[in-house]
Amino acid sequence: MIEATLNPARIFIIDDEPANLKLLDKLLSSQGYSALVLIQDPRDVLARYHEARPDLILLDINMPHLDGYAVMEQLKNLADPLLAPIVVMTAQHGRDALLKALHSGARDFVGKPFDRVELLMRVHNLLDAQLAHRRVLEQKAVLEDRVRERTEALNTTRLQVVRRLGRAAEYRDNETGLHTIRMSRFSECIAKSMGWNVAQCELLLHASPMHDVGKIGIPDSILLKPGSLNPQEWAIMQTHAAIGAKILADDDTSDLLQLAQQIAQHHHEKWDGSGYPAGVAGEAIPLAARIVAVADVFDALTSARPYKVAWGVDEAVAFLSAHSGSHFDPTVIRHFQICLTEILAIRNALLDA
Repeated sequence: MIEATLNPARIFIIDDEPANLKLLDKLLSSQGYSALVLIQDPRDVLARYHEARPDLILLDINMPHLDGYAVMEQLKNLADPLLAPIVVMTAQHGRDALLKALHSGARDFVGKPFDRVELLMRVHNLLDAQLAHRRVLEQKAVLEDRVRERTEALNTTRLQVVRRLGRAAEYRDNETGLHTIRMSRFSECIAKSMGWNVAQCELLLHASPMHDVGKIGIPDSILLKPGSLNPQEWAIMQTHAAIGAKILADDDTSDLLQLAQQIAQHHHEKWDGSGYPAGVAGEAIPLAARIVAVADVFDALTSARPYKVAWGVDEAVAFLSAHSGSHFDPTVIRHFQICLTEILAIRNALLDA
């Protein structure tokens, strides 16, 4: 008798001769195999396979309608990663027949009339190996699920850290949390118009609120000064871009933090090279930073601050358009104009109280 683990193994027996089916059914049942599927018409194999995947297939070669080679070809086309091993049963004992069967996908070969003990040993060994293979794949799937869960948890934690850092920067500035929400949504809208895919737009949405995190390192006497900054103070204020980049640096495993670093470092660069901190120009400025620059300036212009009144939308749009090609990337400005209706809807839904 077989081990209990092999008892429920599902075995297809495919043979057009009823006598052979009856003989194999009796032989295997006597050994404790309880899930035997007898198939007399080979055209039924695929339908039965889709009902429930077998663990082993005993397959006759010479059959009407579809011979064993055609059945194996059909099974191979399923591309099943856990395809059941096939034992070919045939009265053909020549070398060519053996090689053809093995080439077609058979795992083993039993000649007719078959030896009872030999057949049972081959069935046992192949089932044992197949079920072990299944357990490995199941364990692999479990491990992959655990890795996916841990990765999602890690990404969630990183996103929370990014949001909290952005919030910390807001507390040090005169800007509200709604500013970062609005400009990040504006940025997402522009990027979508420019052809970014869903994942890229979502990454930009979450990374862009970090654009001014470097303001954490600017003294209150400068950051909160109600009037204009003198040249020395302005030079200190400009260092917030480099400070932000340093805060977000040295994480090669997070696309979110890498993008946030690019934005923090480059969102004050200008298309003509007159920006800071490095004075880079044109497409040398990362595209995400060019997008955020437009979104950030538009929201800043149209928002009231203790030191200024809000500009009108038309006035702000005119300013951005006038500085296309100097301060701003012309392509980004064009897409900003394309999705202006959606941007204004976002703005109106998220107005400061």
